[in-house]
Amino acid sequence: MTLQQLKYVISIADSGSLNGASKNLYISQPSLSGSVKELEEEIGFELFHRSNRGVTVTARGEEFLNYARQVYAQYDLLESRFVSGKSKKKFSVSAQHYTFAVNAFSALIRKVGMEEYEFSMLETKTYECIENVRDYKSELAIIYLDDFNRKYITKCLEENNLEFHPLKDCSTCVYLWQGHPLAERRELTMEDLEAYPCIAFEVGKQNSLFLSEEVMSTYQYRQLIRVCDRATALNFMKGINGYTLCSGIICQELNGGEYMAVPLAEGDIMTIGYIQRRGSELTHLGELYLQEIRMELADN
Repeated sequence: MTLQQLKYVISIADSGSLNGASKNLYISQPSLSGSVKELEEEIGFELFHRSNRGVTVTARGEEFLNYARQVYAQYDLLESRFVSGKSKKKFSVSAQHYTFAVNAFSALIRKVGMEEYEFSMLETKTYECIENVRDYKSELAIIYLDDFNRKYITKCLEENNLEFHPLKDCSTCVYLWQGHPLAERRELTMEDLEAYPCIAFEVGKQNSLFLSEEVMSTYQYRQLIRVCDRATALNFMKGINGYTLCSGIICQELNGGEYMAVPLAEGDIMTIGYIQRRGSELTHLGELYLQEIRMELADN
């Protein structure tokens, strides 16, 4: 088994076809097929189901690829950091759709500069945050836990050798634009919000309510619109008086002063925190980023 073979099978899984992978890797398809076949013979099982429509990963192949991605990501990190002539050192963070996480990342970049580092800020779905940390795509990820999702998320973290570190407990708030008919209220109830559409982020392929970015994911909303990015959510808030449920930690520097958070009377307590690989130590940049996160949470 070689690192090159691991690179090959990862590329095949990502592209979904031998032909696509061979083009991405700049090698012939017969050479690629032969290398994968040798690997399958060595490990004793098939990694892919092959058909006229392409390839799909087998059940055992999925498990193998999880380890292969981690091994190859570690090799890539070693190479980029210690081999002379390589590119800049990399630092990546994943997060649910939180403006305070983005603002903290901006503050980090301003502090350390971009001469030595290549940065990645991956604002994404809950399970992708878990996958990104597990697969070494991100050093850490910012997510939340509450009474509803805690057992499920904790189980997911344990299965992926990750751990959660709490940063701040927050009461649930309603996030809406200042021109909303309910914006002047000091507190809101779900009954107050019945006439307005709720904006929620897409959960992803796992399609589990435990992975929702918003609390009260089991509530039967009369009107619900799912979106994939924060900009679209803000547009719906302003365009059709939509709202979303949030931690109440908002960043006017990025979203502007047109949006506000109003406490929700029957809301749950959210625990904002970060996940990292179990037993690992954060890099210097990871520690600096958490300092900026803590300042953002304290300011709000």
